[in-house]
This record gives sequence, structure tokens and C-alpha cells, in this order.
Amino acid sequence: MAAVDNGRLGPVLYDLGMVPPGRGLAAREWVRAWKPVVAGVREVFHAHFVDYAYPPHVHDAWTLFVVDDGWIRYDLDRRHRGAGGERVTILPPGVVHDGRAAGRAGFRKRVLYLGTEVIDEGLAGRAVDDPDVGRLALWRAVHRLDRALGQPDDALEAEARLATVAERLRAHLGERPPEPAARHPARLAGDLRELLDARLFEPTTLAEAGHALGASPAHLVRSFTRTFGIAPHQYLVARRVDAARRRLLDGQPVARVAADVGFYDQAHFTRQFKRHVGTPPGRYALSTGGGVTWSLRRDGCRR
Repeated sequence: MAAVDNGRLGPVLYDLGMVPPGRGLAAREWVRAWKPVVAGVREVFHAHFVDYAYPPHVHDAWTLFVVDDGWIRYDLDRRHRGAGGERVTILPPGVVHDGRAAGRAGFRKRVLYLGTEVIDEGLAGRAVDDPDVGRLALWRAVHRLDRALGQPDDALEAEARLATVAERLRAHLGERPPEPAARHPARLAGDLRELLDARLFEPTTLAEAGHALGASPAHLVRSFTRTFGIAPHQYLVARRVDAARRRLLDGQPVARVAADVGFYDQAHFTRQFKRHVGTPPGRYALSTGGGVTWSLRRDGCRR
């Protein structure tokens, strides 16, 4: 199926769920896939399969997945494997594997295809020998990354979560940790904060920041969070919301404010503003006019 632009998630690569219900696989099985805006993630793939079985195949990217429901039986390099439960599975590029449901109810999974710039292809051998990671912290981190990749306006958050997941996966696969940055973590965190402040309303990536500051994205996130008690993406959003409040009180239109302070779109701005202030930006702006305030009943209506 040709790619479809769904606006928020980015190009949809294929979607069996677009087949009318009751016809073909869509009655019991579905697929949802898209290409996110975060560098290093080739594709996000969500699926529920019951009868479908993957033939033997290979990818040119790393296959990282969790099984939300059911179990999967698969062969990796002619070794019998299984996946499911609270574990993360990582399959290397260029190695033959297949897959099928391990029970009648099928399985539901979420997959991230990661480029070899994120995890070096030289670690493939360890992945063949030990593709499963049973650490609950990593399982939760992959879930948070997958959720962030569903929102193009949270690209900086997704990039930070990808850096953390990739670092833990590389450690599992036996990669030696890189040498620590020469600068003290607190000094590095301060430099990153200055960089974020200087680009407050501009698109910013951790890759760019890491290149400018001479540190890996994972080390940047870790140093910043430990120093200030807040992740870089959380700091940036909070600063943008704070700037938006002042502009709204000056009477600027909500849509203009959302664009001027660097939010992806007005919907993202509204979601983040309400999260930080407790009310949507439009209602916040109205509350300043003539002492009028708005509140919501439980049914969502004004009173």
C-alpha cells in the first residue's frame, strides 16, 4: 500500500486496518506503521496477528520489540526462540528470522526499527546469542520511547528516550561504555542549558547539542537531569509555556503564540499549556478580561 500522510504521526507506511471490517485479515488482524521524525528510528510498527506467519527474512536495521499480549515463536539464525511478557527483544540486522503466534489468540506487538548508526552492526553476534533483555527498567523505557514517537511535537523527548534505550541495549550487547566527557557533568549541564536558552523557540535536537558540546546525547540527558532535576525536553517545554503565558496576557492570539514560542502546532501547545498551567490557553487568556473567570463542570460545559 502506498504511503499515506496522516498529518500528526508522519507518513503511514501501510495499514491493514484500512481494509473494510469483515474482509480479509482486517477482521482479526491489523497493522499500523509510520516513519517518525526522530533520526535513527527507521519505522514504528504496531500489529496484532493471529493467523499470519512471517516467512524467513532479514532487515537492514535492528528490530527492537515488545509483546503487549500473547507470545511469539520465532527462529533466529536457525535457533528456536520465543518472545513475550515483560521483556525486550532485539534482533540484529542481516540475520534471518521468522515469526508466528505461539497460541490461538495470536499476539499484539510494538516494534521499532533502529538504524545501525544507533547500535553498531558489530554487536550483531551477541544479539543472536542473547536477543532477550528481561530488565523491567528497559521494558518501561521502550514503552515510554514508543509513546513519545507517536507525537511528532515531542521529538526532543523521543530523542532523549532513544538515547537512553540505545545506551542500555549497547551495554547488554557488550559494548564498552565511551570515555566520560572531560567536563564535569554540572558544567556540561550548564552549557546545555545555555544552548537551550539561546535556541528557546527554535527546533533543537540532542544530536546537534551533542556535536556542539562534545558529548553523547545520553550523557547530555544524564548530566542535565542529575544537575537540575528535570530532563532537557521538560525544561524546554516549561520555558516555552512560561513565555507563552506572558504573550497571552498581552492579548496575542493563541495560534500566533503557539507558533512564536516554538510548538509544533496549536493542539500540542494546548496540551502542554494545560498540563503546566491547569487550564487551556484560550481560557487562560479570557480569564484576564474584565475579571471574568471560566470554570468547567464535570460534564465539560462552562459555567
